[in-house]
Amino acid sequence: MQIDEEDEINNNSPYLRAQRLIMTSVLGFALLGLALIAGPCVAFIPIGGGSSTHVSITGMALLGKVKEVCQAVADEGGYEFKPTGSSPEELVQGCLGPTATGIVSGAKFHTALQEIYTQNGLVDRDFSNSAPHHFNSETFNEGRGLILEGMGAIKANIRSESYKAAREALGRVLHTLQDFYSHSNWVELQNTEPYINLLRPDLPLDNLADVNTPTCSDCESGSCPNPILPNILREKKLTSGYMGVYFSSKPKGKCSHGGKGDLTSTIVPRGGISKDERRFDNIAAHNAAVNLATSASTQLLEDIVLAVGNKEFLKMMGIARSSVVCFVIDTTGSMSDDIAEARKVVYEIIDSKKGTQDEPSEYILVPFNDPDFGPMFRTEDPDKMKKAISDLKPRGGGDIPEMCLSALQLALTGAPSSSHIYVFTDAAAKDIELKDTIAALIRTSKSTVSFFMTSRSKKRRRRATSSAFDAYKELALASGGQAIEVSKKQLPQATGVIRDTSTSALVGLSCSTDL
Repeated sequence: MQIDEEDEINNNSPYLRAQRLIMTSVLGFALLGLALIAGPCVAFIPIGGGSSTHVSITGMALLGKVKEVCQAVADEGGYEFKPTGSSPEELVQGCLGPTATGIVSGAKFHTALQEIYTQNGLVDRDFSNSAPHHFNSETFNEGRGLILEGMGAIKANIRSESYKAAREALGRVLHTLQDFYSHSNWVELQNTEPYINLLRPDLPLDNLADVNTPTCSDCESGSCPNPILPNILREKKLTSGYMGVYFSSKPKGKCSHGGKGDLTSTIVPRGGISKDERRFDNIAAHNAAVNLATSASTQLLEDIVLAVGNKEFLKMMGIARSSVVCFVIDTTGSMSDDIAEARKVVYEIIDSKKGTQDEPSEYILVPFNDPDFGPMFRTEDPDKMKKAISDLKPRGGGDIPEMCLSALQLALTGAPSSSHIYVFTDAAAKDIELKDTIAALIRTSKSTVSFFMTSRSKKRRRRATSSAFDAYKELALASGGQAIEVSKKQLPQATGVIRDTSTSALVGLSCSTDL
């Protein structure tokens, strides 16, 4: 965002420096994509030059609102929001709070910003000749309609956890909202606050210049500071420039958008009122439009936050605690059907969550047999977890009890806090003496443990119910998980529980390790 040298000095606070540094690190991806956008420029310059851009305006509003929401979440949670630095990773770490220990990635935050920036810029390509998308040609009611429709879609998508769709809609809506301030005469009317009516369906759009009212004087040079007619300014009439991408016609006496891409700008009254670019003749007007567009974008974001809540907004922005899914699987000879079902469930979880906000940040597998358990296998690569599960082979297992709790102990000590752990077995625990240790680990790790115990026979099922299953049930209830005892034929139905609980309440960027 380019501003005057004096403004740069006055605004060179640590807060603004931090925002600029964060923006710099995330703009590269967006700029590369937007540089490929074809078509005439009909809005704030998408990616650069000597002017403020849609990316810089959107970035300032988003990062400011993210920090506000992070502060609110911290206040609510009773911890201090104090990022250790200005990188996205450090912002995410500070936002998630003191329990987000270990390696924290800003990748999903980067991705969220990139998606918003890209869709914002694509409005110029995909809707270059649509006046309402840019508030051109005095299409104020239609432009507001697009904003209100888009805001409704954003909120609905967040509530349905369609975060990518919400981000894309947000990028498009912000473009249209921002264009109002550079394409209309709101700045020339000496307004210093955003036009809140654009975000409020209950408020009318007043004092609009009709199609027969002349609004501009002729500007032969094409570069006049304020060609708006004095009576329009005096009567506070709202107008915007007409834009001709393919045709050069406009109503008599109307303002043009202006610039090389506007075919109407050579028709009297010549020139234009666009404040998209920063020129020698419009520095103050351009800066005013940028400030208003940024404030208006912040207002829109605040409306979304109030509608969906702080944590849901952060989820949309890719800032939330991640889930880790851990499978503890009995590999004795009698478990062949159970292993096959576990494999199917793991595959389904991976495939259904891949690329979404609910994608686990890590997968862990702990096999156990008798007398062995482990080793622990962990990976962030879903395909590697698929292969590890497919490589499990049932073998051995002479006497019925197995080393279940030893394997669970390994999982609890190796997995991050608040993980989801699923235990598949058809046998009692041979190491029942570890029960109290497991209970203590569950309390400290805050992980959820669910048991799926299948029976080999009705007689054995009765024995398990009175001993092993009761122990498993107590541990599951202590963790907030479930203990389900079924026949092997019923296991496919029971594993639906895993699909329903395979993601945490907050899923996103943090990969913490509390050992």
